Amino acid sequence: MSSEEANIRVLLVDDHEMVRIGLAAVLSTEDGIEVVGEAGNGHDGIRLAQEYKPDVVLMDLVMEGMDGIETTRRLLQLYPDCKVIVLTSFLDDEKMYPVIEAGAFSYLLKTSRASEIAHAIRAAARGQSVLESQVASKMMNRFRQPRQEAAPHEELTEREMEVLKLIAKGRSNQEVADELYIGIKTVKFHVTNILAKLGVDDRTQAAIYAVKHGLADD
Repeated sequence: MSSEEANIRVLLVDDHEMVRIGLAAVLSTEDGIEVVGEAGNGHDGIRLAQEYKPDVVLMDLVMEGMDGIETTRRLLQLYPDCKVIVLTSFLDDEKMYPVIEAGAFSYLLKTSRASEIAHAIRAAARGQSVLESQVASKMMNRFRQPRQEAAPHEELTEREMEVLKLIAKGRSNQEVADELYIGIKTVKFHVTNILAKLGVDDRTQAAIYAVKHGLADD
C-alpha cells in the first residue's frame, strides 16, 4: 500500500482489555492498518462504529450484554459495507454458524498468528474472506451431510434455549435478565427471536411449546 492510499481503519470489539491492548500493539506495527477505536462490549462497539466508520471490525463472540452475534447483526444493518472479522476462542456450531449467518465476513481463532490476523484484515478490505482451516472443514462437513428437517426449537441458539426454559418456568423478562446476567433489551431481543423461530405469537405459547417438547424439565 502506497503512502497515498488510505489506511484500513480497524475497530476492536472485545471485552478483555489485555486482548485489545495486545491486538492494538501488534496491528500498530503493520503498514496500512490503523486501529481507530477499541470497545469493551457490543453496545460501545456499535457506538464507536457510528463515530469512526471503520472498514473492518475485529469482533469477539462472547461478551456481557450484547454478544458478538447480535452486535454483528446490528452493526451490519447500519453499515452493510463494513467487514466483520470474528476473532474468538470458540469453534462450536452454536456460535459459528449464527454469526456467519449474521454477516460475519471472516472467522479466525485467537490462536491465530499476528501475521494471519493482519492478512485477514487486508483480505477483507479487498473483499476476500478468510476462514480458519478448522472452520472451513466444519462448514464443508456440514454441507456434505444430508439435511434433515429440524424441529423449530433445534434452530434456537444456546442462549435462546436458556431464555425459553426460564420463560417456561414463568420468569418475567427482568427475572430472566437477572438470572442470566444480561440486559433487559438483550432478553427482549432473544424473546423476539424465540417467538419467530418457534412460530408462536406470545410468551404463553412459547412456554406451552417448551413444556410439550420437554424443554423445561431441567
